[in-house]
Amino acid sequence: MHAQLAQDTQPTPTSGATIFVVDDDASVRHSMTRLLGSADWATEAFASAGDFLERAPFTGSGCVLLDVNMPGMTGLELQARMVEAGIAMPVVFLTGKGDIPMSVQAVKHGAVDFLVKPVAEDVLFQALEQALKLQAAGAADRQQRDSILARLALLSDREREVLEQVIKGRLNKQIAYDLGIVEKTVKVHRGRVMEKMEADTIAELVHLYYTATTGFSRPTD
Repeated sequence: MHAQLAQDTQPTPTSGATIFVVDDDASVRHSMTRLLGSADWATEAFASAGDFLERAPFTGSGCVLLDVNMPGMTGLELQARMVEAGIAMPVVFLTGKGDIPMSVQAVKHGAVDFLVKPVAEDVLFQALEQALKLQAAGAADRQQRDSILARLALLSDREREVLEQVIKGRLNKQIAYDLGIVEKTVKVHRGRVMEKMEADTIAELVHLYYTATTGFSRPTD
């Protein structure tokens, strides 16, 4: 957790993103909206977790600046609901009453930071910048994975069988034996797999396969 720090320099946040302020305190919503707006961030403010969840899905660049102690659904409960619903926006907590167990739970579930009011502008801005960078990286990863999945979908059933055998390190003659086909046919299927997957090497093919099927670039224990 961060205590208030002296502000030495004015940070320069990235413009174009939207910060969603969720806090039951109207004065906090108003002050945060003004502060973030002065830094060229768009803002949307919500008085409750329920109000935020009722908002239409957001697909742009953004993150959530979230209070913890709110009537009804708490900030930590909202964070859990976001994870369950697949709402891929980073969360920065900003609360007047926080403790270590709260911060541990928040970070365990993916919060970028857990700040305590009052907080210096530079500390707040740095946390939000980090959240936006993580969101951008996550969006790029999802786009890459979707692209690879689209390529996998182009494979025929037999090509997919050959691919899975290649991933296991099987030789062409071994694949031919396992699938009951001739080795020449395996070579043809293997070439088509490489072409459709847009892979130049087996190492690249393995990378693409595991990125698409597990989210990792290589097998994990």
